[in-house]
Amino acid sequence: MTAAARDVPSVEVSGWGLYPRGFSQLVEPETVSEVGRALDQRGSIPRGLGRSYGDPAMNSGGQVMGLHRLDRFMHFDEGTGTLQCEAGVSLARIISAFGPRGFFPMITPGTKFVTVGGCIANDVHGKGHHAQGSFARSVVSMRVLLADGSMVTASRTENEDLFWASFGGMGLLGIVVEATILLRKIETTYYRQKAIVVNDLEQMLDAFAETDSLYPYSVAYIDPIATGARLGRGVLTVGDHARVEDLPAKLRAEPLRLSGGALVGVPFELPSATLNPLTARLVNGVIKTVLAKAGAIAHYEKFFYPLDAVAHWNRGYGPSGFTQYQFVIPMEGGRQVMRSILEAIVSSGSLPFLNILKRMGAASGGHLSFPFEGYTFAIDFPIREGTAALTKRLDAMVREAGGRIYLGKDAFLDAATFSAMYPRLPEFRSIKAKYDPKTVFTSDLARRVGLV
Repeated sequence: MTAAARDVPSVEVSGWGLYPRGFSQLVEPETVSEVGRALDQRGSIPRGLGRSYGDPAMNSGGQVMGLHRLDRFMHFDEGTGTLQCEAGVSLARIISAFGPRGFFPMITPGTKFVTVGGCIANDVHGKGHHAQGSFARSVVSMRVLLADGSMVTASRTENEDLFWASFGGMGLLGIVVEATILLRKIETTYYRQKAIVVNDLEQMLDAFAETDSLYPYSVAYIDPIATGARLGRGVLTVGDHARVEDLPAKLRAEPLRLSGGALVGVPFELPSATLNPLTARLVNGVIKTVLAKAGAIAHYEKFFYPLDAVAHWNRGYGPSGFTQYQFVIPMEGGRQVMRSILEAIVSSGSLPFLNILKRMGAASGGHLSFPFEGYTFAIDFPIREGTAALTKRLDAMVREAGGRIYLGKDAFLDAATFSAMYPRLPEFRSIKAKYDPKTVFTSDLARRVGLV
């Protein structure tokens, strides 16, 4: 580490949930060689665009290595859809550059403002996991800067232990500086979609079962206000890639159209009083109505990234921030467990603002990858006095059901519960000891859940 790197002043850093917050020495190199020179051997964690919700890309009192300036394309093979790029390249930039050429990210989460490196670290998934798997499926290889300063290639045939452990490894094995990924060939940037309105949880889960083999994409909005016999009511949206022939005449002239920027933005953190039962009811009423009346053809922005239309929407949760609690539970017994968890949330008096349900397919990622076959549910909770206690109660229910919590969203999970939820943790620790024996790569999350 250079003297200049040691003199970097501390700045406030947080995840997308704006909770927790801490101070770190943030460095933002522009080249791969600068990354190696700037690495602080006393402790560092890589960071992309800051879209992990809790503290995975925080290192309070230490160094955070911001990589968003490493955003160059190295090579693209149009015949195979293979892209070699730096790890700071965002999905938004990939779409902008290759969408007009008929290519799209193979796997995408619910925002395009994430880097390739961040997608690897979290092994992100989307509404197509039941049919397509997680981000690991799209990665051919990666170049990783190790703690000792050496650069290695990791793939399914070379340093394969490092390759697989990096998916869901939260940046704790080394710094991914480049990756070779596969893009999906598309005819249009539009999607055929269908909205299915359901009245309760049983109908919702039945609708998933009936449509999963018919559509590669599915996601459900659950009304967090509904209770009793209406518990679990909402709208299931399913869809598939639209071909040119599927488009109405007015869209066929520009089938690979891209979008502009955000339509609106939240200019500052709203007062906490803005979040109350009335606004929760109004917001969720609007969401349900919009989803239920969605058209048969949707642009990729509305289909994959509806929240990207609102810049800095996380500020809407106020100065205390929020946590997105996401878990996955096995299919077996999942219906009753899901009902019990929903009932626990409703009875807690907490104020969930957005509930999203998906079905996942077989696990396809690394040692600490979140997805496995089952139901996954994500709930936004504004941070309040009882939030930590509620998540601890939910953790126990998820753990008992054989489920796990998504580290990319988490802010409260404890070490004992994490260890019980991730049975391949000992294997991951062994790989970390091999590639980072002095624990150069560390984070607030890693210390909290006992990863280091």
